[in-house]
Amino acid sequence: MLKIPSLALIGMLMLPFSASAITSELTSLEPVVVTATKLETPVSEIASSVTVITAEEIENRQPTSALDVLRTVPGLDVVRQGGLGQQTSVFLRGGNSTHTLVLVDGIEMNDPANPGRSFDFATLGTDNIERIEIVRGPGSTLYGSDAIGGVINIITRKGSGKPTITLSAEGGSFETHQEKFSLRGGNDLWNYSLAASFIESNGISAADERYGNSERDGYDRTSVSSRIGITPTTNFDLDFFLRYFDSEADLDTFAGPFGDDPNNTFDSEALFLRLQGRLFLLDDLWEQKLGFALSDYDRENRDETDALHPFDSSLTTYDGRLYKVDWQHNLYLHPTNTLTVGIEYEKEEAENTSQYFYENPLWNTNDKFDKKSVETTGYYVQDQVKLWQDFITTVGLRVDDHEEFGARLTYRITSSYLFRQTGTRIKGTYGTAFKAPTLAQLYENSTYVLGNPDLTPEKSRGWDIGIEQGFWDNRASFGVTYFENHFEDLINTFYNPLSFKSEYENIDEAQSKGIEIVASVRPVDDLTFSASYTYTDTENRTTGERLLRRPLHKYNLNVNYRFLDRANANLDIFYFGEREDLDLYDWTQTKTLGAYTVVNLALSYEISEHFRIHGRVENLFDEEYEEVNGFGTPGIAGYAGASLTF
Repeated sequence: MLKIPSLALIGMLMLPFSASAITSELTSLEPVVVTATKLETPVSEIASSVTVITAEEIENRQPTSALDVLRTVPGLDVVRQGGLGQQTSVFLRGGNSTHTLVLVDGIEMNDPANPGRSFDFATLGTDNIERIEIVRGPGSTLYGSDAIGGVINIITRKGSGKPTITLSAEGGSFETHQEKFSLRGGNDLWNYSLAASFIESNGISAADERYGNSERDGYDRTSVSSRIGITPTTNFDLDFFLRYFDSEADLDTFAGPFGDDPNNTFDSEALFLRLQGRLFLLDDLWEQKLGFALSDYDRENRDETDALHPFDSSLTTYDGRLYKVDWQHNLYLHPTNTLTVGIEYEKEEAENTSQYFYENPLWNTNDKFDKKSVETTGYYVQDQVKLWQDFITTVGLRVDDHEEFGARLTYRITSSYLFRQTGTRIKGTYGTAFKAPTLAQLYENSTYVLGNPDLTPEKSRGWDIGIEQGFWDNRASFGVTYFENHFEDLINTFYNPLSFKSEYENIDEAQSKGIEIVASVRPVDDLTFSASYTYTDTENRTTGERLLRRPLHKYNLNVNYRFLDRANANLDIFYFGEREDLDLYDWTQTKTLGAYTVVNLALSYEISEHFRIHGRVENLFDEEYEEVNGFGTPGIAGYAGASLTF
């Protein structure tokens, strides 16, 4: 049996070395991933199932929003209730849409005022994104609550070199136009990047024209993203991150026939800030990161009277804030061993008001959810061991102390082994996770819903095992992963005839299992084929039925071709299989939605090093389909634009 040296023994045998130098040497050879271990780690040393979407891939595909590139990720399903700007959810490996933690530069994007504390991807553009890292599987050991199914981490571009300004504009179908501005630069002391954009579209009917709805649901969004860094000494740096958006979306009352509502709007404004300092001590053997972050949401849903609804109106507001302080220590004990310990404190707050006005004033209601807050402190430790650069294991443990329900323990183990002679790598992970009840689930007391302070956290345990193989001097690769997840104590609502309200209770159990296959080949330097396939089998253990809106089969094929030195073509083919959804007329029943295939084509040409033109066609073959039963989807659409860099 192989014996791994203890931490004490490794410390005694510790050799002089520079952790930053080793990191630089490794990271210069291949891409790195931060999210899986909270350390800059080469992709080949990550046992977790990770997908990285680079800035180059985003530029080649020309997506309108970040969700358009997330659709291609294996094991991740994107569902949007209508066109641009409508409510968007993601499902990681069959988990609920509330089971994914979303980060931007370490700032939590999940909204504390949302009843399920989820993040709406409809509001996230692609401005200033360097890369997106998606880690599938339980992630609470490093990230606490909400990472029950996985983590999506958006990392902002870091400026360098002489100041560079880029201006771009595009327009196209549905009277859509978008304008962007960016500024980047830096030197040994300073680095900075700033991006701002505005998009506006008349959109499509969210309630779907096929059901007789003709009113278009428009959307506009203003976004700002900034990153500023300073490195006053060789062992200390300080970074400031800011992201802001202000959006307005037209909504429909419901899906399907007679769903049109011309005066129903949803305004969302959010500000995200983070200040982070990093310090190296003891000849770079001890790395510290200390950060403070703020997430601030203000949302308003206003539905005025109109011809279809002449007597009824409503106004609902949601205000949520999250304050977070985190302190992480990376101890580079030996070239074979890195120990990470950390502490996190967060306080979340939420409040909302709901006013409903009817033809008969006696029916009017005025609900107010007074400001509630809850505090959580998390303590975590992770040990990463590398033997012979072939066998790599991480072991992590975390305790979260929640103000309402006490302490919860989670853990995670990952391992991978590389057979150098054949270039074959096997990997596996096992972990547990939890999701704390939201403030609404704990404390809401409205006309229609009653919170439950006795709720316990939702829990999950999951594992996966996979194999990766490179061919043809790594011009081709293939990987397959099998996964299973089990979810317990899921929070759902039931109607209580005694209180005449819907109440929350830990009543559901679910499981998911499946296979993820990825492959890529680069026959010549300028031509790349990449493909993925996901099989996801889900079951609601309470009812025995499949979970809603998760397809059994999903695949993606992407072809990118760089030609004439300055031109690029990107073809994206996306298939989404049959899945179950709620019936429009009887929510106790389900309906099977048909499978569909969408093809997108993007082209660009660099007329000079300063001027670039681009265009794309979405849904090239005008496929008719539904992502959510009764909600519309765009048909064929075209867009064109140009960018100027100086």
